[in-house]
Amino acid sequence: MTRTTTGIRRKAAGSVVLLVSLPLAACSGAGAEDVLARARATGSLRVALTQANPPWNFLDDAAQPAGYDVDVAKDLAKRLGIPRVDFVGGIQADRFDIVVSAQTITSKREQQVDFSRPYAVNDVAVFVRAGTTGIAGPKDLAGKRIAVSEGTTEAEFARASIPGADLRTYKNAMLGLTDLSQGRADAALVSRFQGGYLAAKKALPVRAAIPVLHQEVLGMSFRKKSPRFKDAVNTAITAMLADGTLSAISRRWFGGTDMAAAVRGLPTAQTTRPPAERSS
Repeated sequence: MTRTTTGIRRKAAGSVVLLVSLPLAACSGAGAEDVLARARATGSLRVALTQANPPWNFLDDAAQPAGYDVDVAKDLAKRLGIPRVDFVGGIQADRFDIVVSAQTITSKREQQVDFSRPYAVNDVAVFVRAGTTGIAGPKDLAGKRIAVSEGTTEAEFARASIPGADLRTYKNAMLGLTDLSQGRADAALVSRFQGGYLAAKKALPVRAAIPVLHQEVLGMSFRKKSPRFKDAVNTAITAMLADGTLSAISRRWFGGTDMAAAVRGLPTAQTTRPPAERSS
């Protein structure tokens, strides 16, 4: 059984790699509470997601949560022995146990929260207007008008790594891709999965000129000092990777992409940061 928390304002479709501020008090209380015990006792796993990042997570036509993160969260709850998932719309919501919302694992975020082992890999792509030529690599972005969603790792990457970039910041990826399609930007940095989904859904004349600019590793986050909960979540994710569950869910939402294979193929930890954060 699943339920969506009511009273949450809908958001427009946004970037899948939103920079998330997770004050410790927001996560199921900031004390020494055993999150796993609480969830099992109440029969509810409270899962926060943006509900605005298709195909990772969004509200469907019936205003119900849908997408990769939603299916993963439901399976996670079953493996944790928790019968119900209560989805909390908006990662700034007051109380939740875990965020399952395509979060990029970064050093900055790890100062505030703990992350699970990776459960997905996101390809950040460069989209251009159909028919555009001359953008085939990162160096071709220098000095260009670049559309990014505010508060995202794509925006941070553009500021740090694209010389002379004229950043055009938008509330969400849909607005940025729309302006790109109308010639008001030269390129857009957005998840390959999200950009492709939105372009097809809205019939936008854009394409991924650079399908993989760089990769970002995604994890589930929760408050620090929750070792029992973290171990249980990691055990569940490992089982999903091993038994084909993550493969099946990702193929459904990402056009046949096997996310489990991508996660298993990750390099060592020091190379899984966004390029702007790598020390080398």
